[in-house]
Amino acid sequence: MPTTSDTPSSHPPTTREIRLAARPVGEPTPADFELAVTDLPPLTAGQLLVRNTWMSVEPYMRGRMDDAESYIAPFELGGPLEGGAVGEVVASRADAVPVGATVVHFLGWRDHAVVEAAAATVVDPDVAPVQAHLGVLGTPGLTAWLALTETAPVRRGDVVWVSSAAGAVGSVAGQYARQLGAAQVIGSAGGPAKVERLADLGYDTGIDHKAGPLDKQLAQAAPDGIDVYVDAVGGDHLEAAIGALRIGGRVAVIGAIGGYNATAPVPGPTNLYEVAKKQLTVRGLLVTDHLHRFPDYHATVGPWLADGTVRHVETVVDGLDQAPAALIGLLRGAGVGKMLVRLG
Repeated sequence: MPTTSDTPSSHPPTTREIRLAARPVGEPTPADFELAVTDLPPLTAGQLLVRNTWMSVEPYMRGRMDDAESYIAPFELGGPLEGGAVGEVVASRADAVPVGATVVHFLGWRDHAVVEAAAATVVDPDVAPVQAHLGVLGTPGLTAWLALTETAPVRRGDVVWVSSAAGAVGSVAGQYARQLGAAQVIGSAGGPAKVERLADLGYDTGIDHKAGPLDKQLAQAAPDGIDVYVDAVGGDHLEAAIGALRIGGRVAVIGAIGGYNATAPVPGPTNLYEVAKKQLTVRGLLVTDHLHRFPDYHATVGPWLADGTVRHVETVVDGLDQAPAALIGLLRGAGVGKMLVRLG
């Protein structure tokens, strides 16, 4: 049996972390972040020291940079940022998690993290690439699955539209819609390069939201209307979806990235009465309320990932010092699939 340990050789005295140096106004800039060296405390009972190997950047992190009440606390000014990460346990004072284990936890944005064992999940690095637990096997994948099976359930023969289709959630949502029996899967993304990639992600039709009015492009892609819309953008995208949805259509609202950097209120849909006329269902989804669903989710999609039915697509940036640039780029629409930072 492996034993726990916390020895000087396995416990470096310091580590690097990214801190919130200033609260951004509008789009974040490099000056809003600070790379700092900090002391690592000795472990207490039930704690792990994890050497992070991968960390996630996600759109919701922009909201946490503001001092505003939300479903999750804002980042502290002058304190380290946090988010999903995966790494190797290099010291342990928890009998259930030995040194050498690979764990997923929520203290990213640093090279090393002191983590409560109860807040870490041990994963098998032989089942899938470990970084997949930050993407298709992590909260983005679970979000896509719940959106299409429960929040706005896909029925066989449906026409489905997914916005931000080349992003972390969208890059698997199109594949899941196909598995669930959709007759046509439409994805929208920004720019021809991203739209071109959608065919590899389960999409029959790609729409470039920068190329012209969404309502006209959607009418051309689905002249008889759509049944399901997964909304990660808000604003004009939601308005176009409401206009295109057929009677009894369903909408899963999972984000509003179109307004995350806005300094003034973003206009909402002007056709909300269509929700009543068409008897639409518009429902929000916060994946943080469903983390207990991971075992069932992995049991369903794990075999698809293993046999290639579902693909894991990622954009990788190297080095902790590049994490702020990765987040800034993500909010500008950079990358395809899950945006990851490789550490160490």
